[in-house]
Amino acid sequence: MLSQRSRTPRRRLRGATVAGVLGAVLALLLGTAGTALAAPPAGAKPIQEGDAYMGVGQRIHEGQGPEQAPSPGTQSHGSGVQGIDVSHWQGAINWNSVRNSGIQFAWIKATEGTSYEDPRFNSNYVDAYYAGVIRGAYHFARPDVSGGGTQANFFASNGGAWSADNRTLPGVLDIEHNPYGSMCYGKSTTQMRAWINDFYNTYKARTGRDVVIYTTASWWNTCTGSWGGMYSKSPLWVAHWTSNHSPTIPNGFPTWTVWQYTSTGSVSGISGNVDRNKFNGDRSRLLALANNTP
Repeated sequence: MLSQRSRTPRRRLRGATVAGVLGAVLALLLGTAGTALAAPPAGAKPIQEGDAYMGVGQRIHEGQGPEQAPSPGTQSHGSGVQGIDVSHWQGAINWNSVRNSGIQFAWIKATEGTSYEDPRFNSNYVDAYYAGVIRGAYHFARPDVSGGGTQANFFASNGGAWSADNRTLPGVLDIEHNPYGSMCYGKSTTQMRAWINDFYNTYKARTGRDVVIYTTASWWNTCTGSWGGMYSKSPLWVAHWTSNHSPTIPNGFPTWTVWQYTSTGSVSGISGNVDRNKFNGDRSRLLALANNTP
């Protein structure tokens, strides 16, 4: 049973002020450590453990705050095999409506760090399956709080496991700009490479699957030193919110498998914004990823 947090799940923080954004960016540039941002938006609670979601670090790093203006990518990349990623921020989801709107796959937040379990994971994971959505789990990495192997074990034991049932995708390591403090979590490029490799090896041993890596080009190039050590092992899920025909991918990866092209999309069955993603291939290749077949 997943642990419940005392506060009511809410959608992503809104109403960032210029002062709040500048304070957050300054904290990143100065390497401020801690469990909460130094200057949250006026009227909003500081981001606390468990509040992180895919792309939050990128928003803060680019000075956008936890929300941004609608991205132009929503309409321009709406063809092909479409997917979403969600967490407790989206609240209750009608997964049948999601599937009927054309969404074929989803990754759902399961864990963060070493102790946080998303309170919406159990319902999302089961309901998505029965709605016919090919789904998987993701882990928000916190290299500043424990080792990669420790977090991989926590993830695999709390939603990140894999089964050959035609609807389960391999787990995702969400490793991006640190929304709680210094950009690279206080680690050198050598230390970060070792942390990612430790997570990968432990997850592979637990599940038999290669973990998918979600990241941005800017974070990967800076914090791993444009490392090419994962390209032959981990499918790449790149975040690049743009109307360009293709994303900018991190150095060290030859191509992308999934592209998060906007953070402010909309989907029937979900209230508010949701990340939209595109798979690099047709449905048969998506099923091959789910089933671990060539």
